[in-house]
Amino acid sequence: MVRPDQPPQHAPPVQRLRIRFAKRGRMRFTSHRDFSRAFERALVRARVPMAYSSGFSPHPRISYAGAAPTGSASEAEYLEIGLAEVVDPPALAASLDASLPAGLDVIEVVPSGGGALADRLEASVWRLTLAGEPTDAVREAVSAFLATDQVMVQRMTKKGLRTFDARAAVVRLAVAAPEAQRDEDDPTCAILDLVLRHGTPSVRPDDVLAALREISGLNPGAALQRRLAQGPLDERGGTVDDPLAPDRDAAG
Repeated sequence: MVRPDQPPQHAPPVQRLRIRFAKRGRMRFTSHRDFSRAFERALVRARVPMAYSSGFSPHPRISYAGAAPTGSASEAEYLEIGLAEVVDPPALAASLDASLPAGLDVIEVVPSGGGALADRLEASVWRLTLAGEPTDAVREAVSAFLATDQVMVQRMTKKGLRTFDARAAVVRLAVAAPEAQRDEDDPTCAILDLVLRHGTPSVRPDDVLAALREISGLNPGAALQRRLAQGPLDERGGTVDDPLAPDRDAAG
């Protein structure tokens, strides 16, 4: 017998899907809270049969992982949803993409193969565009940074002012090859390719720029930050693998 004060119970999800999406253009300024609201509205418009949590305040089963900082563009944002019905992933990708604002773009939807998606997001690949900075000066700053064992920086967090080592999280940092300029509006700007290991506290591209300023006097100011990938870290190659590859393999 169900007690009157017992919260409603919902069935567990019958399907879990993992979604890769992008934040482009002006949508890079969307906060995580604003994005989550937009995404939940898109789920309703696309008529996605969401599974809900149990309790007095049921909410759709959505798990966010590794969100990029506000102001950063990204080609590799991930989340997982739990569904009350089995759906076709490509069809859901198309309907969900059409329901999201322009600049929030669904790239891929795959069935979950199990395990925790967040555990696979060990590192990120970033491209930083430093407008107005001479490439030679940036290259010298990078060399000085990489030759240093530790570079302490400060950042205000929710827990107050934190001091931490920005150098320890950097797996790879280099001035991009000249062909990378073809994708940029300003062919004279310097471009950095950066691989950051995830950890606690999380080191962000802004922290690396602050470290370059600290160690060399370089003053890049506001830089366009774009995450190109995130996933399992290949320590030997200093690269990042596709976190959804195991899910595709499991789907056959």
